Amino acid sequence: MPLTTTEYQTIQYSIDSYVAIIRINRPEKLNALSSAVLDDLRHLVTDLRVRDDVRVVIITGSGEKAFVAGADIAELAALNDSEEGREFAQNGQAVFSLIESSPKPFIAAVNGFALGGGCELALACHIRICSENAKFGQPEVNLGIIPGYGGTQRLTRVLGRTMATDLILTGRQMDAREALEQGMVARVVPQVQLLELAQQMASTIAAKAPLAISAALECIVEGIDESIEEGLGREAERFGQLTTSTDFHEGTTAFLEKRKAEFTGK
Repeated sequence: MPLTTTEYQTIQYSIDSYVAIIRINRPEKLNALSSAVLDDLRHLVTDLRVRDDVRVVIITGSGEKAFVAGADIAELAALNDSEEGREFAQNGQAVFSLIESSPKPFIAAVNGFALGGGCELALACHIRICSENAKFGQPEVNLGIIPGYGGTQRLTRVLGRTMATDLILTGRQMDAREALEQGMVARVVPQVQLLELAQQMASTIAAKAPLAISAALECIVEGIDESIEEGLGREAERFGQLTTSTDFHEGTTAFLEKRKAEFTGK
């Protein structure tokens, strides 16, 4: 049976068959990222990263209108000190870095608006899929600030300098069709099919060798900031380490025996 909990005030989660689903649960505020949401996310993500019963995590938003519509503007408007502002940004960056650096893949199932901090949350995830009504954007310049939770860095790495600069400086929104064309998302589906697709993808990944998934994520996430030589060196090192794992021997034996592999993460 799925494991559920009401331990957190601003988010909900469940775990079933090695897949955790996190829902940002402030639909009345379009799931805006308040400090309470970030605190809940920090604690939950930290826990899920080390749980043996979790191999893949899905993040989505409650309701039909928004994944996360941005930061909590009331909290944002109260900032009036440069040091306080810097700490505000670093707090969000730290939470999203926990997601990006996770040894377990995070899938963002974007169901509507993903603006500002919501776009940055999606960017921190390893795979992004979205519904047909999704909208992405970094509209912070409209408020007299810039993206502070990683948008200037991750959006550039995902879309390239030209497209990222366009979105950040104009503050415009990117619809689902353009997001797919530009590589912002991997797939677009009708909203009623979004969570089903996310669960199918997560279940497919969860059935693979956990150590191999973790090593692949490391090479992708860390390698993007390395030279090609450094990245290839990291890849070869992780490849070699995996050949000593129980899962490697199970995978190759199962293939030769024409049966389904049973991976244990060892």
